[in-house]
Amino acid sequence: QVQLVESGGGLVQPGGSLRLSCVASGSIFSINVMGWYRQAPGKQRELVATITSGKIINYADSVKGRCTISRDNAKNTVLLQMNSLKPEDTAVYYCNLAHSHGVYWGQGTQVTVSS
Repeated sequence: QVQLVESGGGLVQPGGSLRLSCVASGSIFSINVMGWYRQAPGKQRELVATITSGKIINYADSVKGRCTISRDNAKNTVLLQMNSLKPEDTAVYYCNLAHSHGVYWGQGTQVTVSS
């Protein structure tokens, strides 16, 4: 089993920044993909960004240029730096880890962008 614990969500004004953090523990294999997904009310969960253990990165078009994903393999941590936040970024953000033995999700952290 894998446990994912997210932190860093909150309320921010449009144009502001937030940094989300996710720490993984448990049966983490050295080859994996970690990432962030989000789900807004009434919408399906969608990709935000992913990063492989080899540091290959993928971003959703909606966040390119505004978000930066990074990871520390030694600490089993993935970070999402979000800048220039917009009201449409409001959602619950979920940390995700996938490897050859399964796919795992965190409990989610709320991000609200509002004035």
